[in-house]
Amino acid sequence: MANPPIGKLDHIGIAVKSLAEARKFFEDILGASFMYEGADEAAGFKLAEFDLGGLTIELLEPLGPNSFLHKFLEKRGEGMHHLTFNVPDCKSKTAALREQGVRIVDETQWSPTSFEAFISPRAAHGVLIQLGSGYPTLANDPAWLKRKE
Repeated sequence: MANPPIGKLDHIGIAVKSLAEARKFFEDILGASFMYEGADEAAGFKLAEFDLGGLTIELLEPLGPNSFLHKFLEKRGEGMHHLTFNVPDCKSKTAALREQGVRIVDETQWSPTSFEAFISPRAAHGVLIQLGSGYPTLANDPAWLKRKE
């Protein structure tokens, strides 16, 4: 019997050199609708979220040369950075994955209702997978839209 899905896809993160340039393509060519933008100065990036026919696309631009995104772009160029899944009971699911031998590279408890963890690309066939719950991890959490107002 197959395992149930770990969660629902929340968004696809795409590393870009320029949000302004990438935004033109995603809006003008692909027809994406702008949702909101934000920045994480401490982590060294800014982001913009777009709805593309029910699929959320997160564009990520580095803030300066020390950003992990700057290093990512130098090494790999623009493109998919991560997949984020909305995982119910994320903390216990992460612990279970670790017990199964899945390499977890980072975990953060943001609040009692928000937890995130990353599965190493080495364990996931080259894809960085973010597992999470709540704000600020999930692009579709209502708290993001409240910040926009």
